[in-house]
Amino acid sequence: MAHALALQHLDLADAIAGNFARRTIHPFEDLRQVAIIGLLKAAARYSPAGGRPFRPYARTYANGEIIHYLRDSGFAIKVPPTWRDQYASGQKLLRQGVPPGQLPARLGISCERWQEIQEACSVTVVALPPES
Repeated sequence: MAHALALQHLDLADAIAGNFARRTIHPFEDLRQVAIIGLLKAAARYSPAGGRPFRPYARTYANGEIIHYLRDSGFAIKVPPTWRDQYASGQKLLRQGVPPGQLPARLGISCERWQEIQEACSVTVVALPPES
């Protein structure tokens, strides 16, 4: 029954995933899967006797799942949220075909600031297997 309840609200997962996909560099499909996990968790815990409709209840779970996912797959160093937003916007502009040299002007920042943002936000963390 819980799975059926979650499946009735896949449009909610799509809407939430779309909102995050527009603001981050993460693919919509990945975020949709995470939102569906949130719907499934909400459906498993939901009780209509609580008096709250399912959609607002499920929205909280789906948003939370995506936020946790983004936090866990996020940056290894503390990067200001405005920098993360500008980096994501810059990456989106690059995917749309804007030449790299035009990015700082399009984002309304200096070339030096864009360089700082790129360096801070493009750090890749590699997990090494534990030594045996």
